[in-house]
Amino acid sequence: MDKLRQRILVIDDEQAILDLLSYNFEKEGYAVKTLSESPKSIEAIRGFKPDLVILDISMPQMDGIEVCRQIRENKAISHTLVLFLTARTEEFTEIAAFENGADDFIIKPIKPRALMKRVSVLLKRHRRSSQNVKKLSFPGIEIDQTGYIVKVLNQEIPISKREFELLYFLAANPERVYDRDALLKYVWGEEVRVMPRTVDVHIRKIREKIGEEFITTIKGVGYKFDATAVPEGLN
Repeated sequence: MDKLRQRILVIDDEQAILDLLSYNFEKEGYAVKTLSESPKSIEAIRGFKPDLVILDISMPQMDGIEVCRQIRENKAISHTLVLFLTARTEEFTEIAAFENGADDFIIKPIKPRALMKRVSVLLKRHRRSSQNVKKLSFPGIEIDQTGYIVKVLNQEIPISKREFELLYFLAANPERVYDRDALLKYVWGEEVRVMPRTVDVHIRKIREKIGEEFITTIKGVGYKFDATAVPEGLN
């Protein structure tokens, strides 16, 4: 297999979906692997090393939300992009997907050309962010884009890719306030359609992991990274 081709793993229990996506992605030049059994997902990801996992939610044995959660908790594969492709339309399902580390959420039925465009944009943005390697350091916290690593008081903190990108963006622009729409534009991208509340969910989860001090809420305006914050335990 050509190592230069970007890899996509599609996990869905409908064979027709697997066949359709495999055909379209291979036609676009991607290396594609399909899987119909969710319990084998983590093993398949570790072996295939995809750039992107396209994942259904309503799967037998293990639903897609649980698969995504396990991806984010597994350090070896935690930075793999995850796109949900599902017939589920409930707001709470979309929120649960993003809370557990989703990068995008698309509702079936599939529109192949629109899906190809969304995937292309997602992968290109990820590649650009990977190439601009930077390390940010503030009192008590280090944010290293080389390996998507966050350390608080020299202790590495497990964090999802999207949480890292949001934290990194705010930290790279310290003391500047961004509203939710701006953060959706700069971090998620204009092509990805998610609810503004998604920003709040990610900010809450980041704070749970790194502490409350670093990200400040400006009531009625938005969020900012406080470069002068001193975490508890730092003298």
